[in-house]
Amino acid sequence: MKPWIISLAALGVLGGALALGVAANEGSLPAQTSVGDIDVSGLDQVAAVAKVRAGLARSPQIDVSAGPRHWLLSADKLGYAVDAERSVAAAFTEAHNRSLVEKVEDLAGQSPAMSFPLKVSLDAAVARKALSALTSDLNTAPRNGKIIFGNARYSVTPDSPGQKIDVEAAATALAADPSLRAVALELTTWDAENTAAELQLLADRGNALLRPLSVQLGDSGHTGVLSAVQVANLFWIRAGGLELDEAALKGTLKSLSGYLDQPAQNARYQAQGAGLIRVREQVGLMTDQVSALKVLGAAVLDPLVRSVTLPSKVAQPAITVAALPDPSKLSLITTGVSTYYHSSPARRSNVANAAAKIDGAVIAPGGVFSFLSTLGGISAGNGFVSGLIISGGRTVDGLGGGVCQVSTTTFRALYQSGMPIVERNQHSYRVGYYEPRVGFEAAVYDPGVDLKMKNDTGGPVLIRTVNRNARSTLEVQIWGLPQRRTVSVSRATILASTPHPAPKYVVNPKLPRGAFKQVDWAADGFNLFITRTIRDAGTVRSDQVKTIYKPWQAVFERGPS
Repeated sequence: MKPWIISLAALGVLGGALALGVAANEGSLPAQTSVGDIDVSGLDQVAAVAKVRAGLARSPQIDVSAGPRHWLLSADKLGYAVDAERSVAAAFTEAHNRSLVEKVEDLAGQSPAMSFPLKVSLDAAVARKALSALTSDLNTAPRNGKIIFGNARYSVTPDSPGQKIDVEAAATALAADPSLRAVALELTTWDAENTAAELQLLADRGNALLRPLSVQLGDSGHTGVLSAVQVANLFWIRAGGLELDEAALKGTLKSLSGYLDQPAQNARYQAQGAGLIRVREQVGLMTDQVSALKVLGAAVLDPLVRSVTLPSKVAQPAITVAALPDPSKLSLITTGVSTYYHSSPARRSNVANAAAKIDGAVIAPGGVFSFLSTLGGISAGNGFVSGLIISGGRTVDGLGGGVCQVSTTTFRALYQSGMPIVERNQHSYRVGYYEPRVGFEAAVYDPGVDLKMKNDTGGPVLIRTVNRNARSTLEVQIWGLPQRRTVSVSRATILASTPHPAPKYVVNPKLPRGAFKQVDWAADGFNLFITRTIRDAGTVRSDQVKTIYKPWQAVFERGPS
């Protein structure tokens, strides 16, 4: 019995010793353990990580190719990294999970060798950025086809594809398998966003719309025609299809309305012998702008439509013949006067025409007088001819030169009657026809530059014109109910003056060789105002008309030298 007991006791002592040995080795790696070919046997975790880091070789080289081009890059340039902590941790996990027998064998120096690979990763974002920079010059953008307009037709320029390096696929492959030591970037075709074939379909649709379009206002019989080029200006060809150009459509409709509309004619006075007779008003027919815009837009985009009728609405006159006082009861309120000596025959013709058209016009009580509306517009169809006008910084030949003589004289008459100004515009520089009353003038231009005054006399106002061509004088008379107020208009107060520039000389190839001709005359610039004082029922009020004239240079034309 004793030997057996002694053997058990000895075995117990040996087992306790083994247990203590195993416990003592729990914090270190077994013998013959390596991480990435680096021996870490017997090391604790901190020492093992340090040794692995110290023993790491340079980053591996990766062969990058794209078509015929090659680059050899260090893997760390593409986001390659070794995680020493994770690599060592894997070895410790394996060592910890061994059986007791395996651990005892380790103490006895009989454990098998264990080798653990390095834990590596590759950042796809870093690889993507590096590969993009490396191959950027290999990318060629495609050239889109374009729709162009010329010779009244739409045509299409050809497209051409580009090429693009597929960086994304390469970066994804490297991130999925960091052990790769070669990667080939694929060269792919980069198609144009707008191909000629696609655009040609749109161009064909656009060309189908390029036709003359006849436009009529209601059942008035008044018609106009938009040319194919004018129609082309009313729509856009976009990648998504054809769409109306709303701004151009509104502008065209406004122009058409100015030509087609028949404004209501107010009752007015007309000279007969030595007296005046009353002329009955006339109902007008005007474009219904809201509805007409939709109708015209739909017609523009329908290639089968060749004519369109614009919706219209009746326009009632503001003054009926019943509202006109007996002309014998009207009194002369005031008279505006101007002279136009040395005017050309064309200018005299326009003065006479404009004066005749506003003669007999009536402004309703509280109504606003519009010179252009009363005139009916400045056009050849309304009897006006070419004459000198101010345009683009020069005195040039233009339709209606001389109309401003009438608008200026009308302004003088209405302003002297005390009527409030609604719109008044000045000329760019001083015009000799309107002096010596400098600054006391009003410019008009069709369209958009008007003279407007409001009738606050308490009754209808009659405008009469007296044009004496032989004397080169024009009078505009304002007739109405007798007025108690008196109005005085001062001479101009000059705040500042600017000397005119030196003359300008230009070559006119139409003039004979050596000929010399003055076409514009110098005028100093002025900053001025005139003052109007109105006395009415014991009250006194005043206002001012301000004018800033640019200095103007003389211009001489000469024939070729």
